[in-house]
Order: sequence, then C-alpha cells, then structure tokens
Amino acid sequence: MTISNKVMLITYPDSLGKNIKDLDDVLHTDLKGAVGGVHLLPFFPSTGDRGFAPTDYSMVDPQFGDWSDVEKLGEDYYLMFDFMINHISRQSKYYKDFQKNKDQSPYADLFLSWDKFWPKNRPTQKDIDLIYKRKDRAPYQEITFADGSKEKLWNTFGEEQIDLDVRKDVTKQFIKQTLNNLIDHGSDIIRLDAFAYAIKKLDTNDFFVEPEIWDLLKEVQDDISAKGALILPEIHEHYSMPFKIARHGYFIYDFALPMVVLYSLYSGKSQRLASWLKKSPMKQFTTLDTHDGIGVVDARDILTPNEIGYTSNELYKVGANVKKKYSSAEYHNLDIYQINSTFYSALGDDDKKYFMARLLQVFAPGIPQVYYVGMLAGKNDIELLEKTKEGRNINRHYYSREEIHEEVQRPVVSSLINLLRFRNNEAAFDLNGSIEVTTPTENEIHIIRLNQDKTRKAELRANLETLAYKVLVNGREMAF
Repeated sequence: MTISNKVMLITYPDSLGKNIKDLDDVLHTDLKGAVGGVHLLPFFPSTGDRGFAPTDYSMVDPQFGDWSDVEKLGEDYYLMFDFMINHISRQSKYYKDFQKNKDQSPYADLFLSWDKFWPKNRPTQKDIDLIYKRKDRAPYQEITFADGSKEKLWNTFGEEQIDLDVRKDVTKQFIKQTLNNLIDHGSDIIRLDAFAYAIKKLDTNDFFVEPEIWDLLKEVQDDISAKGALILPEIHEHYSMPFKIARHGYFIYDFALPMVVLYSLYSGKSQRLASWLKKSPMKQFTTLDTHDGIGVVDARDILTPNEIGYTSNELYKVGANVKKKYSSAEYHNLDIYQINSTFYSALGDDDKKYFMARLLQVFAPGIPQVYYVGMLAGKNDIELLEKTKEGRNINRHYYSREEIHEEVQRPVVSSLINLLRFRNNEAAFDLNGSIEVTTPTENEIHIIRLNQDKTRKAELRANLETLAYKVLVNGREMAF
C-alpha cells in the first residue's frame, strides 16, 4: 500500500480484540469503510511503556501474532509503525552485550555515555537545569558492567529506555537496517517517536537542537527514500517547531487541535479555532486523542495563558471522572504538560459535543487520526487506571470483540463511523485543495473545503454554543 488521504486509526495490537488477527477482523466488519490506514502502536517484544521500550524490532511479539498478520493488514490499509529513535530497551541484546563486554562490545558506541559527554568538572547544576527533561532529576542511569566497573548513560524516559547515540556509525547502521526491515514488512510511514530528544549537544537544552536535527531527519529520509516510505517526526511542543518541520517538506502532527477544540466547545466561541485552522498546513495528521494524554503545551500562543488555564480547569471540572492526581507522579505520569482523559469524557460524555468535535476534525486541514478509544466514544476506564496506577491507562481500555460489536451500535458511534466513511470518500477533502474559514458570529464557524479543480465543495456550518450544524456537499445537505 501507499499512503492515502483516508482516516487513520491509532491502536495497540491487542486493544480491539486480543491480537492483530482480531483487529483485522474488526476493521473488515464493525468498522468497515471508516478506516483507510492504521497506526499500529509498537507490536515488538518490549519491556515497558506499553511497547515503547522495544528489545527487538526484527520480530512481532508472539502474543500479538507474527509478520504475516501485519502484512495481511497492510494489504487493505496503509500502515504506520513506530521507531524509537531516541532509545531502546536495556533488555535488548545490544545493551546486554555492552554490559557484558564493555568497550570490547560491537555495540559500545550505540549508547550515549553521560560520563563521556561532559568535559571535566561538568555537568554543573546550571548544565542540568538547562536540559529539557521529562523528570525532576538529571537524565542518566548508571550501568554496572560484568567486570564490576560502572558508567552513567543518558536515560531520558523510563528506566527501561536507554538513549542511543545517533552520531555514531554503529547507530546509523542500526537505524538504517531496522527501518528498511520495517518497510519490507509493510510500513508506509515511519513515526519517529521522541525524535526531538535524539540530538544532545553541549551548552544546549538537548531538545530540537538545530541544525543537527535537520541532518538527522535527512539521513533517516535518505535511508528509506528508495522504498517510497515517509517519516513522521513526533514532537509535543510549541507549534512553531512542527511548523518548521512542515516547511522542510515533511508531514507533521497537529497536536494543538485537541486543546483548541476543547476550549471552543467549553466556551462556545469560534475565533481561536478559526484562526488556528487558517494557519494549519494540509500536509499533516490531525488528532483529538492519542495513546498519551491531551497535550497542553502544544496550544501555547494559539490560546492565551488564561484560555489554557480555563480549558485545563474546565477539563477537570466538566470531564467525567478526571482528577488532577491522574496526571501526577502518584499515577506515574511523566509529562507535566499532558492531562490524562479520553476525549469523550473530557467533553463530559456528551454525545452532541463529541460528534461536533469530530466534525471539526474532519473539516480541518490534513488527514484525521482517530484513536481506538475515540472511535468507540469510550469513557474513562477508572477500573484499569486504579488497578495499574498508571495515569495514561485511563484512556487505554481493552475492548473484547463482543464489546466492540455493542459499542458500534450506540447512536454516537454509528454517526461517527458514517462521518468517517463520508470523509474517506469525499473528493472535497483533497490535500491539494483549499480551505476557507469564517466566523459569522462569535459562536459560529463556517468551513469550506474545495478540491483542487473546484468541482467538489464540502461545507460545515456550525454553532459551537448550541451545537446546531449543517454539512453541505455541492449544496446538498448530508445526514450522519
């Protein structure tokens, strides 16, 4: 398959049924026609972070299936796989060999040494304070070698996720071989997870370090370009950073849209959303929900600090069962810039508001991504959250085949599936086409999408306060 302008489902391999075979069946039955692509979240053997601490990219974790199951999925859907460009599991064969053989290991240069990174008498506290980090401590972990000696290694994320040294030849070769193998097994898009953390450079904050980050992106794209695959750099930060990536010709994520839509539906006001949609590039994937929390920092300077504060407070107030502690260290939340909730529950489990949110996403520039819990308008899973004490698990419910069959019959889910089928088949949503956005009143938004040759015109006229809307295609009203 090649990438197509159709809705992409984001799902774990064991979230819609027990494995990839079940997922394939769900897509061909209960979700038939609603999905054109699948972001299959990490399905490799892993030792943590729900797959994001991979030990071996060369195989599918047997509990999910095998490569033939993945390739079968790729016959009908364009596929996106994750590559953790910043780190790999400390249970991987590479790390274990390094631990055993130290400098004699062929993988000694694969990992980024904290001790060798810093000049003598550094890092100072000022150095550590400068680092853009996800923890309230210096990002390193000490390794004890087989001979009893010790060394500190960079460790940005969880304990199992040891940072790679992307400057070294052995790492470059590892990246190239791994990515080409993933493409050979059906990946049309490689998502570069945590890529903004991959470059570390003295006297910087070690996040989105320019110009080196551009060299890294070009190297990766060059590694895979012969096979026609794309890369999608993942970054949760101020929108100016993904916009820079867009100007370099890459697809980007719109991670700001979730907070902007929440603000718009909480307040009933349309101006901020309209302004954002006018700025957004067509070559992007839009999100309202993902496997992580709802990003707050992404909306900075799109919403004012007061508007961000208002939206965050309303999320805890209006959002069903959302409590601040669920996004805290008590529930193992690493990222202070995210709030843990399903998008449906963030809107108070309100069917009308939720459907309006998806309408706005469908009419936004780019290709919509819909997380599997959002596809089924899923509520916060408090039981799984309390059982695991992992904040993000509030939005990671495991659906059985029976549950899925029941959920798709709910009116809000049935309407959403019809909306997504419409999006997949309507030529007006051409990525080479145009978008016009106006706000007739402070509560109304009018979005027009035209295909490149202007033969198809899709319009959304919506009132964000009353939630009344009309969808017109070439003047004919549509019903979902």
